[in-house]
Amino acid sequence: MSMSLPDSVLDPPSARPDITRMVCRGAARHLRELGYAVVREMTFANGRRGDIVALSPAGELWVVEVKSGLADYRIDGKWPDYRDYCDGFLFAVAPEFPREILPEDVGLIVADAYGGELMRAPPRHPLSPARRKMLTIALARLASGRLALVEDPDGRG
Repeated sequence: MSMSLPDSVLDPPSARPDITRMVCRGAARHLRELGYAVVREMTFANGRRGDIVALSPAGELWVVEVKSGLADYRIDGKWPDYRDYCDGFLFAVAPEFPREILPEDVGLIVADAYGGELMRAPPRHPLSPARRKMLTIALARLASGRLALVEDPDGRG
């Protein structure tokens, strides 16, 4: 029997949850303004959980990793693991984040609680059609399940 690590080990909670919430909110708002369908906290087959997963009108998937501050970024070595699950990878950070330390080969959104701005589009590395289909279905099922809980919190399936 294989032992799996809990989400808290693979994706430890942010030390600054208030900043994380604000950046997530603003980045998600901005992506929706660009026409993307957005879900938060989507877990992939490798056990990693994307802070924001966005599906473009053309069917491309972006994964956005939110960083609450410099310490959060420095302790995070997991972000390269997301590249196998998206057509483009981005960081989303608060306006005061030192952007010059971020790698150049990822996209960048700067956001606060009210909105955001795409400062750098992510380089494209297209998914295989089979993986894209699997991830798109997983995103739709996740969003549908969450909507069902809002519409019918006492529902039994």
